[in-house]
Amino acid sequence: MKFKLMVLAVSLVSFSGVAAGFDFGKLLEERISKELNKDKQTQPADQPPAAQSAAASPPPANQKIDARQLGFALFGDYSPEEEDRIGRQIAGNLLGAVPLVRDDKLQHYVNLVGNWVALQSGRQDIAWHFGVLDTEDINAFAAPGGYILLTKGLYRLLNNEAELAGVLGHEIAHVTKKHHLKVLKQSSLIGALGQAAGKKAQGSDPVVQNLIGNGAEIMARGLDKNAEYEADRVGMVFAARAGYDPWGLPTVLQDMAALPAKDGRTSLLYKTHPHPADRLAALGEAVDGRFDNVSGKDLDTRFYRIR
Repeated sequence: MKFKLMVLAVSLVSFSGVAAGFDFGKLLEERISKELNKDKQTQPADQPPAAQSAAASPPPANQKIDARQLGFALFGDYSPEEEDRIGRQIAGNLLGAVPLVRDDKLQHYVNLVGNWVALQSGRQDIAWHFGVLDTEDINAFAAPGGYILLTKGLYRLLNNEAELAGVLGHEIAHVTKKHHLKVLKQSSLIGALGQAAGKKAQGSDPVVQNLIGNGAEIMARGLDKNAEYEADRVGMVFAARAGYDPWGLPTVLQDMAALPAKDGRTSLLYKTHPHPADRLAALGEAVDGRFDNVSGKDLDTRFYRIR
């Protein structure tokens, strides 16, 4: 246990980066911004001119506080259906920027492992979807509603099924702990207080269109450090519950730390996530010997090797 934590002290890193040659987060944000601008410029044909003018005009200064939105931001919660709508839109924009790897066996395998780990999370009220993006970026994404995507670049770093389970467990934890939804609710609170007046997109799905711009920002910039710390801890627990070696996730992080410092695939690593030493301190304090007697399988012979 102590030996493993000492190794992790110089290796604990997180799942965000950019592919060599382009900024994936910026690409995603620009794509979504373009879609939002298109929505703003397009009004339904059957909408009266007066209604069009009202929709395009910002609210008067004396109507800055949206009481209903404020109430939701303070006391409300998203239903599973709303989670799915938001997550489907965010995942769709990710897939619009980078497609899935054309390997049905790979996608099927990742879904089998992911759904098994997700069963340990207690969120059986949502349908889980997993996929591998066709980019050498080293990254992984979670969206509300159970949409989990990792990149081919990250998958290539994996050596066994336990490591895959650890990676997916980390992302599953973001969904089960509703990390992205909490950020979106904070944005909703800001909007209710009038600081985002006139910036809401118009569309047929108000829940999604009101939030998708913020969703793009979350994907591009990452979550706060406490969310990442929690996902590290909970992801290890999910993998262990599923019968895997709980040290799969830390091993992946160690391998990522061994990459060259100027590797373009991980150039945003330290800009979007806590310093590895800080994450190690948080993880070490949380683990504190709890996994010393936990034995699990790595299943390296069953691991699907990407072509």
